[in-house]
Amino acid sequence: MEYLEKAKVFLATQGVEFGLMLLKAIVILVVGLWVIRFLSKYFNKFLEKRSFDDSLKPFLESMFYNILLILLLLTVLTSVGVEVTSFIAILGAAGLAIGLALQGTLANFAGGVIILTIKPFRVGDYIEGGGNSGTVREIQIFNTILITPDNKKVVIPNGELSNDSITNYSAEENRRVDMKFGIGYDDDLKKAKGILMEMLENDERVLKDPAPSVTVAELADSSVNFNVRPWVKLADYWSVYWDFQENVKLRFDEEGISIPFPQRDIHVFNEK
Repeated sequence: MEYLEKAKVFLATQGVEFGLMLLKAIVILVVGLWVIRFLSKYFNKFLEKRSFDDSLKPFLESMFYNILLILLLLTVLTSVGVEVTSFIAILGAAGLAIGLALQGTLANFAGGVIILTIKPFRVGDYIEGGGNSGTVREIQIFNTILITPDNKKVVIPNGELSNDSITNYSAEENRRVDMKFGIGYDDDLKKAKGILMEMLENDERVLKDPAPSVTVAELADSSVNFNVRPWVKLADYWSVYWDFQENVKLRFDEEGISIPFPQRDIHVFNEK
């Protein structure tokens, strides 16, 4: 009976005020949920217009929605007279502890956000970074997966990859093929240079613009070396490179031009 009397006294003195506070909290909650849904749709459209990576969109949408939801919850609690200062302090301390425990994971997460936002490479590009090289198969929020030319799967943490220099071999449409060929000092330099230029001009894969070049690179110890540098489409890079190694040897043999190789003369003395 005592509790019943206390309840009656509470309702008589503070019931109306508490009811109004509760009603206010309900209104804030309903309106807040509607505002959150509206802002989330607007934010999703913003991400689509900005062409964010598909791997990053779900995470950003979820993070944006949850942040708004937490703010709404704190506002509702405040409207009914709940002190949220200590609650925020507890959340901050918990967040700090979790951040220290997951420092490496958070670094990889931040690296993933940077990679997906800045886009130094895309799926399908051949890159070199983090001490590895290969074709990008997948860009995840924590790791990037590469496939090496011999079909090995390499998983690189995004934190390490985002802090390292990245070479993207697939970023540009055209690439220059850098090759070096040597001839003997007794061979006809102009003839050899003309043969190399003729081979470049007759190869349909070699681009006319930028024009290919054949230059004397150095007068080495045992050979005169040429730099041969044609420009090709990205897809033709390796086929041009490997074909030229073979075709230059065959053509030089036909034309009687030697390709020097290291030799050593040994002199034997008989002492009586």
